[in-house]
Amino acid sequence: MTITLNHTIVVARNKIESAAFLAEMLGLSPPERLGHFVIVRAGPTSLDYVETDGPIEQRHFAFLVSELEFDAIMARINMRNLAYWADPFRTRPGAINTYDDGRGVYFDDPSGHLIEAITRPYGSGGLDAKNPNPLLTAPLS
Repeated sequence: MTITLNHTIVVARNKIESAAFLAEMLGLSPPERLGHFVIVRAGPTSLDYVETDGPIEQRHFAFLVSELEFDAIMARINMRNLAYWADPFRTRPGAINTYDDGRGVYFDDPSGHLIEAITRPYGSGGLDAKNPNPLLTAPLS
């Protein structure tokens, strides 16, 4: 059996709002209730949203998407006038990255979590890519 990530818990200020936001932005099926969780399914993995009144530590969730899905996500970002960045440190606002000859974008969800959409896994282009990932410093082995 292949090991896969089954689910992760996402702490949110408003679990319904945050789950609906993610599902809409990524073009996924609407959220479902499961006990006290509101869940969003992304392939074999579910993101299980739960509410808190306490502090929320920002998390980073990266999703591998097709080129068409990326275009649709960017259209939704622009339709909502959301801020977005080419990098997780927010040093390149209003831009996307083209690492590994794919495309990537970062944006915040309503609870402050960083959502990332990429069309190629980072490192997949290696050093031979037209636009290699700057984190790569040596050939993959």
